[in-house]
Amino acid sequence: MDAPEPIPAEELNRLSADPAVLEALLLALRAALSQEGEQRLFRSGKLPGLFAQRVGPAATAAALALRHGLLQITRRETRGKILTEWVRATPAAVQFVHQHDSPQAILREWKQTVDLTRAGLPAWMVQFRQELAALAERFEAQANALRERLQHLSQRLEAALRRCELDRTLLGEPVRQLIPWAADALDYLDQRAAATPAPCLLPELFAALATRHPALGIPAFHQGLIQLDELRLLRLLPHEPVEAPEFALVHRGQLLYAAQR
Repeated sequence: MDAPEPIPAEELNRLSADPAVLEALLLALRAALSQEGEQRLFRSGKLPGLFAQRVGPAATAAALALRHGLLQITRRETRGKILTEWVRATPAAVQFVHQHDSPQAILREWKQTVDLTRAGLPAWMVQFRQELAALAERFEAQANALRERLQHLSQRLEAALRRCELDRTLLGEPVRQLIPWAADALDYLDQRAAATPAPCLLPELFAALATRHPALGIPAFHQGLIQLDELRLLRLLPHEPVEAPEFALVHRGQLLYAAQR
């Protein structure tokens, strides 16, 4: 399968200028990555979906995710005039979320929040609080939300900086020669861990590596994973269900089907 084309710079600029679309896209991708299997593209009544509406910023974000391969349609269902599309996240979604949760992106957002705090809350809110005592509760709630946002951003910043400071010297030359794709595998697992705490299933990891290492076969993939596990550079984990048995491997008496840093 050909890798999807990256989002053009012009479209990224338009996306950055429309925070509602960007926020809807990031929320949907994080939700898709945090749950296994396929999910509805759009919410339908009380049935959950990655995007809340078929119009507005949510619809724009959904179209962008499909157009650039961040989400992949797995099946379609038609009931009457209603079409339901089911999707799953792709490795490109991990990379997109990581890029927008990178230290640079978080620092920019953190700086904007700090600037807002230094400047004080908007003057119209202060004026309304003075004129209408009933708005005092709303004022306090927004101030608390702002403090919580700053705390959350600080935690994300610390996590992103820790990822940047990972000691890659553990991958010495002998390991690089023995497992040429080891650095790419660890980098992908780090990016995915920033988007979701769920472990990475081996078929997904293999698909992410295949774009840069097309000659990589499943036996060499398994052997390299076992060696990286023994070097404690990653952890191989059991997982149920095993939807693609050819990617499962047996090591130390366990059937393993996922990996995590």
